[in-house]
Amino acid sequence: MMFRVDRDVLAEAVAWTARSLPARPSVPVLAGMRLEVTEDQQLKLSGFDYEVSAEVTLDLQTGEPGLVLVSGRLLAEITRALPAQPVDFVVDGAKAVVTCGSARFTLLTMPVEDYPSLPAMPPAAGRVGSDVFASAVGQVAVAAGRDDTLPMLTGVRMEIDGDTVTLAATDRYRLAVRELKWQPDQPEFSAVAMIPGKTLADTAKSLTTGAEVEIALSSAGGTGEGMIGFSSGGRRTTTRLLDPEFPKYRSLLPTEFSAHADLATGPFVEAVKRVALVAERNTPVRLAFRGGEVVLEAGSGDEAQAVEALPAELHGDEINIAFNHQFLLEGLGAIDSDVARLSFTTSTKPAILTGGKPEGDESAPDYRYLIMPIRLSG
Repeated sequence: MMFRVDRDVLAEAVAWTARSLPARPSVPVLAGMRLEVTEDQQLKLSGFDYEVSAEVTLDLQTGEPGLVLVSGRLLAEITRALPAQPVDFVVDGAKAVVTCGSARFTLLTMPVEDYPSLPAMPPAAGRVGSDVFASAVGQVAVAAGRDDTLPMLTGVRMEIDGDTVTLAATDRYRLAVRELKWQPDQPEFSAVAMIPGKTLADTAKSLTTGAEVEIALSSAGGTGEGMIGFSSGGRRTTTRLLDPEFPKYRSLLPTEFSAHADLATGPFVEAVKRVALVAERNTPVRLAFRGGEVVLEAGSGDEAQAVEALPAELHGDEINIAFNHQFLLEGLGAIDSDVARLSFTTSTKPAILTGGKPEGDESAPDYRYLIMPIRLSG
């Protein structure tokens, strides 16, 4: 087996495939990257850890068909360091030789027959703009739990109903929900999938090289159950799904509010960061909304304290409310709007953070971030 390919193209493909390789593989062969040159002069690079698979296909300048398995992380480090010249890759017995300009590396090969077969992609279900998908996933994944002892809270729930996709994630302290439109292959298609949050976030971000992402997912009871696939621009990845059990989150979203406040997002973020400098890890930032301003406070009488006031347009009842500052900042970073709108019912019930909208626009926002307040003593 041999092939020649442009260094930048190879380095990018190897780096993308290496992302899915396990840091501590359960068996040594899973640290390998599989390289295959096909009869039609294409190079396929793939990795698989029994949970997530990744494969990228490149067109070659020249190549002889064959198959080899080498250390994926080492190949990624080598290709990243090569000079900007064409790369020649030749398998010679139990070794693979990488040559680029005057640089030459020899790698030991691994037993390719011990490597697991990549799972087949589930049936294609439809497609969505890659930038829209990456943005939507990023907005929701911030609220996914990081505690592996509660696996159902570490995922992002994807609900598909016709041409609407709803993404939702919660860690019990906040909830993020985003709706977006997509193009289903069948108009009546519906499905529910629970996707590992970190895997989905990494995948969506890495598939923006193509204009669209194709989502491959079986409807209830179809083939490919328990798996979801994404492909774009010659890259494809699959991941196993989590148990679909998930809180009934729609009932948590308030539909009526006693007040809402609009603030400029940038200044609000900076003010929260400043005031939070004196907040201990689990102590809140307190917000007092009065007329045309909000007063932010953190710290107490026995500790360092901080106070800052900002203009805020309040509609409805005055309110004192307190939040975990990290959760508040992550929500503000996700709304993708110059104006942040906080909508309240009472100081002890969840608030909803959205992008601000013109007065009179009564439609539900496509992104909602629910955040639980911290009860103030006294």
